[in-house]
Amino acid sequence: MGWLSFSWAAIDTYPFKTDEQRQRFKQLTDELRCPKCQNQNIADSNAPIAKDFREEIYRQLLAGHSNQTIVDFMVARYGEFVLYRPTFSKKTWLLWIGPFILLVVGAGIFYRLIRKGQSSSTTASAPLSEAEQRQIEAIIHQHEETKS
Repeated sequence: MGWLSFSWAAIDTYPFKTDEQRQRFKQLTDELRCPKCQNQNIADSNAPIAKDFREEIYRQLLAGHSNQTIVDFMVARYGEFVLYRPTFSKKTWLLWIGPFILLVVGAGIFYRLIRKGQSSSTTASAPLSEAEQRQIEAIIHQHEETKS
């Protein structure tokens, strides 16, 4: 039972006036990324900067700011990296469209490989002309003579 008290000590507790504020706090801390941890949201991070983020969000929620205002403040201060879903802009267009471009290029390469494989397996070699057939027979006959 003693180990349980240690896990509770790491959890921040913020007194909210309404359940709506608590829900908004949870939503914001879940959708903002910890700049130190990189693949962890600030709700789950124990990094000092994540604690600062949570305190700032709490302060702004109590001040009556909207979710968008709080997110805009965090982005202005720390950059778009704090967003798990960055906005579509000149800086991030490749991030949003890149996977589709790679998918189309990959499908094109796959299609060409399949077509090339089918064309090479179905193409039969042309029959030899009479002159070519005579040349081959002459070479075989000459080879048999040199053997004996």
